[in-house]
Amino acid sequence: MKSLHADLPYPSLDGIGKDLMAVRIISPAYADRESEMTAVLQYVFQAFVFSSKGMENFAHTLHRIAVAEMTHLDILGSLICKLGALPVFTSCPPRKFDFYTTAAVSYACEPETMLLCDIRGENEAIRGYEKMLCKLQSEQVRAVIARIIEDEKLHLQALETMLAELRAAK
Repeated sequence: MKSLHADLPYPSLDGIGKDLMAVRIISPAYADRESEMTAVLQYVFQAFVFSSKGMENFAHTLHRIAVAEMTHLDILGSLICKLGALPVFTSCPPRKFDFYTTAAVSYACEPETMLLCDIRGENEAIRGYEKMLCKLQSEQVRAVIARIIEDEKLHLQALETMLAELRAAK
């Protein structure tokens, strides 16, 4: 797999204005338990674990997924700002309590367990983003979320391929 970003540009955030309801809808994807922040940290951790096991190709793929998730985190943070809130690492900015915690990061170290956890996480992310699409009023914000979903689907495919390769090697 060449890229872990869909072959489409991300929609522009230009012209997006204040919409605190949209902030509430998209914030969980930014820095809640099942968020882009959790995904970034989990994939980076797992890349180190796979590397320590001599599984460099898996480590490299997870690192590339982490970078894609960082792009999503950046987009969501910028979107939260455009929508009128500070991108505070909480479950619902601009609240400055209920701060993000790494407790949701899976620290499993067995390769198959890690990949199964990641596959579950990507499926949950896709479902969560799809639910957002039903609630968001702004077509422009909906386009941003729809574009992120395309990347998440690529991540899911990559992880399923990795799991199949791991199982085939047993």
